[in-house]
Amino acid sequence: MRHAKAVDRLEADDDFQRGLTARGHEDSRIAAERLAGLGLTASRALVSPSWRTRQTFEHLAPQLGMPPIEDPMALYHASTEMLERAALGALKQVSHIVMVGHNPGIGGLAHKLAARCDARAALPLGYPTATATIFSLADETLERPTLIEVLNPGS
Repeated sequence: MRHAKAVDRLEADDDFQRGLTARGHEDSRIAAERLAGLGLTASRALVSPSWRTRQTFEHLAPQLGMPPIEDPMALYHASTEMLERAALGALKQVSHIVMVGHNPGIGGLAHKLAARCDARAALPLGYPTATATIFSLADETLERPTLIEVLNPGS
C-alpha cells in the first residue's frame, strides 16, 4: 500500500515528519474497512519509518491482526528493487505480509507484480495515495503472483 495523503512539504519540519491530512486519515480508514471486508490478515508489516506511513499503518493494523512491524530506514523512499528484496526476506519467515511505503517504489513493485500475472491494466496510473494492491503468491517468491484486489479509496 502507498501511504495516504500527507501534508505539504512546507507544513512539516522535514519530509520524514510529514503526517497525514484529514483526507489521508479518512482514506486510511476506508482502506482498513475494505481490507477487513476481504478478511485479510498479516504476520508481519514492512512499513517505512516516516510519520505518514506509520499513521497510515495505524489505521490498518487492527484489521490485519496487529502484525509486528519492521521499519528499517532502508524502506524510506526505497526503490522497487529494495522493496522486492525486503518482501522476499520477510516471506522466508512468514507467509502473509503487508507493506506500506512511498512512490515511486511501492507503486513500481505493485506494477511489477501485476505485470507478472498480466494484470497491470487493473492498477491505477501513477499509483495514487492510499492505493493498496493485494496479491496471492504461489510460493515464497514473487515470480507467480495472482492479483486479488486493487483498493483505491480516493476513487
